[in-house]
Amino acid sequence: MPYATRQEDGAISGIYEQRQDGLAEEYLAGDDAALLAFLSKPVTVLAVSARQFKLQLLSAGLLDEVDTWVAQQSREIQIAYEYSGTFIRDSAMMGEGFAAMGFSAQQIDAFFQAAAAL
Repeated sequence: MPYATRQEDGAISGIYEQRQDGLAEEYLAGDDAALLAFLSKPVTVLAVSARQFKLQLLSAGLLDEVDTWVAQQSREIQIAYEYSGTFIRDSAMMGEGFAAMGFSAQQIDAFFQAAAAL
């Protein structure tokens, strides 16, 4: 979700989160419990570099399996896999690949979180 801050006299006085329903939710700087809850939310990683993605595949023991799957796909997917500098979590190719590997949405999130840390 996109975030924005509200500032007063150069200090952050609030943080806004754009929700999926189009509304904004504010976490006020003066409300420590609300800010702590906001800051404790897991961050969804939306994209990682090709290096991070492929190293995470290697770490998870999936690199050879994914390489084999990609080799059986259309030339377009093969080119995208080989030459993309960034792998975007919600792209169609990612959806197809993760579905072929039997990943759940939670497993995809965990994969991208781990890849982002590399």
